[in-house]
Amino acid sequence: MTRVSQSFDRLPIRTRLASASALLTFVILCAFAIAIGSLTVNRIRNDFNHQVLDTANELQVQLKVYASPTGLHRIERIEPALEAYAGREAHAFVRLVTEGGGILRQVPENAPEAEPALFPRTEHGYHVVTRIGKVLETGTGDPIARVYIVYGRSTSDTDATVARVELFLIFGVLAGTALALLAGMAIARRAMKPIAELTSVAGDIARTRDPSRKVPAPKSEDEVSELARTLSGMLQELDAARAERESVLSRQRRFVADASHELRTPLTSVLANLELLAEGGLSADLGDAARSALRSSQRMRRLVADLLLLARTDVGRMPSKESCDLAQVVVDAAGELGPVSDDHEIVIDAEPARVCAARDELHRLALNLIENSLKHTPPGTQINVLTRSRGDEVTLVVEDNGPGVPPELASSLFERFVRGDGDRGGSFGLGLAIVKAVAEAHGGSVVVDAPRDGARGEHTGARFVVRLPAETTSRPREGEAQSGAPAPARAPLAR
Repeated sequence: MTRVSQSFDRLPIRTRLASASALLTFVILCAFAIAIGSLTVNRIRNDFNHQVLDTANELQVQLKVYASPTGLHRIERIEPALEAYAGREAHAFVRLVTEGGGILRQVPENAPEAEPALFPRTEHGYHVVTRIGKVLETGTGDPIARVYIVYGRSTSDTDATVARVELFLIFGVLAGTALALLAGMAIARRAMKPIAELTSVAGDIARTRDPSRKVPAPKSEDEVSELARTLSGMLQELDAARAERESVLSRQRRFVADASHELRTPLTSVLANLELLAEGGLSADLGDAARSALRSSQRMRRLVADLLLLARTDVGRMPSKESCDLAQVVVDAAGELGPVSDDHEIVIDAEPARVCAARDELHRLALNLIENSLKHTPPGTQINVLTRSRGDEVTLVVEDNGPGVPPELASSLFERFVRGDGDRGGSFGLGLAIVKAVAEAHGGSVVVDAPRDGARGEHTGARFVVRLPAETTSRPREGEAQSGAPAPARAPLAR
């Protein structure tokens, strides 16, 4: 029972409403059919039994059997004729039986056997009634003996009528239930139409993320209209909350961008003064303090630069774009990191790949990817950097054979201020976030994959792939091939 209830609860509301209506109609029609059917069948059978009884009584009154006084076996005439009450077409028989059990006359000749009985009965498919008649003497009309008049009529016609009535009632119950189901489905569909409209609008709002859309209000004042008003109020509140949140975020982004920009000037002054102090003739303790402050200020300048870049991308403030070669940008970034690459081997395989982008931002993207591999891989690790241009897409790949990306960081690798446990470079956790921001600001994307050649020993390594739209309208400038040519393919970068 519980499984049936659970299965029923999983059905759509329209189907449940229509099914419940059809079930209720079926129960009502079954009760009606049983009551009416019982009354009708009883009435048909009672009418049939009364007809048989009336005919038997009529035979008892009107039937006159004349016989010779010499013996009952010499019946001379019967008035009226038995054929008027029995025969093949009438589906009835009449039998005259003596008190000793002898048959004086029967119509038809093949009538079923039926012994005289005091009470009406049904046997061999016939309802039989017995009455007592008299045998009269021919001529005088005086009674000379008694005779049993056995009258029976076939119940086949009555049974057929009863069967038709029962079939009609069954068909009526089934047809009524089917009509109730169809009507219930139609009514439920019409009743659920406002809810379907609300669901459609809610789906569109979820798809477009636009809570400012209006919810259709039903004409009737019922539970559905109350639901529509509730949804409309909720969407208005969500729209107001979203607008307020966007306003706050916009103010925060502008504040970060403006604050980062304004911090650059005093930081530059502080760095210049600290460099002078660090290079001056200060005592050992003061010199160490100045150099420590200089290093902290340099880190602060990098942090401010990172925050400024992210803030600009958040508010859509991107520097002007120009045609540039991604291969040359990669070579410049790798050359900048060459002196600090320690025992790492940076291998460049750069093919010309022209894009329309902000060159400084692309330089920062490539610099962060290579620097990320330097910071998170042990000495002796080989870092491969390659660029490719295929059709309308340019690809930058930076891969290494180091320990790879920890599984717990895979889902949040490109979020801001995310740092791994093995970070040996003291980073702020903004490098890969900047890579993602720059790539998306240029209409591209960045993903991290396993190396193409699979696992290398016990390490899996990491492979960062940046995809950018290729420049389609640019032409090579004069002298560009000589001045902007990338390093030879697969050539290790000098350290």
